[in-house]
Amino acid sequence: MTGYVRDDLEPAEIERQRRLYEPFTQSVRELLDAAIRTTVDDDEIRRAQADIEAVVARLRTSQLDGPYGVRFGAEGRGRPWGNTVVGVRNAAAPPLLIDHDDEGRAWSDFHLGAAYEGPPGLVHGGVSAMVLDQMLGEAAGAGGKPGMTATLTLSYRRATPLGDLRAESWIERSEGHKTWAKGHLLGPEGVTVEAEGLFVLPRWAREAIARQDPDRPTPQYFE
Repeated sequence: MTGYVRDDLEPAEIERQRRLYEPFTQSVRELLDAAIRTTVDDDEIRRAQADIEAVVARLRTSQLDGPYGVRFGAEGRGRPWGNTVVGVRNAAAPPLLIDHDDEGRAWSDFHLGAAYEGPPGLVHGGVSAMVLDQMLGEAAGAGGKPGMTATLTLSYRRATPLGDLRAESWIERSEGHKTWAKGHLLGPEGVTVEAEGLFVLPRWAREAIARQDPDRPTPQYFE
């Protein structure tokens, strides 16, 4: 499985990079929100475009060959910093900061603003699916039953308003390398979307675990 990169960074260096990229990525999120909602005049838009293009050119001078993937060190803890829901370096991520327990439960309080709009003032249904897909996978990983999404079913109970939201998820049951999880989104008036999914630990991961391959991700990698 490509995209998993062992770089053996020390915890201090990982923390240094986190402190560097979290505020940088947040500034790009702010730019996206500002671009959607700005009402400045045409000349200011053109000047801003030129400034943005100049920054992009600077950042393009040194790039990864592909997406960020998941990077991990000797302790086996993954850094999915390019992830579109939780990624430290992905400005498209809200991002969600997710708490877990060892029983296979996960929860997060987060905010979705203008960048996630579908119907006016409401969260796009695909964004709800994306968030719940991540949350169910997080629950599976937290309970020691990680996997990749095999099926995901959603029931949209009511519209999800933009703004402050909460997501909760939990393991329903597991059999071997298969795990079934459930979860929901909550808005100010209660549950808006319910989800259930099947998560399967892929064959390559099971084989890597069986042979204790140091260059393959360990189960917690799918959190």
